[in-house]
Amino acid sequence: MRAILFILSSFVFLSACHNESIQPSFKSENTFENGVMQSTPNFAQFREIPIPENATMSLDKTLLFGNDPLIGRLAFKVPYNQANMFDFYMQEMPKFGWQELTSIRATNSYLTYAKDNRVAMILLGSSSLNGTEVIFDVSLSKNTSAAKNYY
Repeated sequence: MRAILFILSSFVFLSACHNESIQPSFKSENTFENGVMQSTPNFAQFREIPIPENATMSLDKTLLFGNDPLIGRLAFKVPYNQANMFDFYMQEMPKFGWQELTSIRATNSYLTYAKDNRVAMILLGSSSLNGTEVIFDVSLSKNTSAAKNYY
């Protein structure tokens, strides 16, 4: 019995450590329902930030003030563990033109990037077994003329 429990727990641990290749997703998710086009929340409009495949937007936590440029909070959940998401953003953010300012890998991980006149702060927190909640905040930098007019 102990051997079976050991094998099962080892399998769960090793599957959690599996380093998946996560790709950015830009799929639009429109469907027809009763002859009417229904638009479900999707990430196709956010072209300047990487959104992993299989992400589900958290509408109750999302507050955006535009998408060209993106300002506000975008919240979503992904079925990938936090370590994989940290690596995903470290790899993908520079491809989207963002420069890393700082990062902290911990129970809740934080990554901060700058692009043009904006700062992006990414919070990665555990959502469920192997799942991660991503909070992506983008704001104007106070050191730009646009931000000085805004503040």
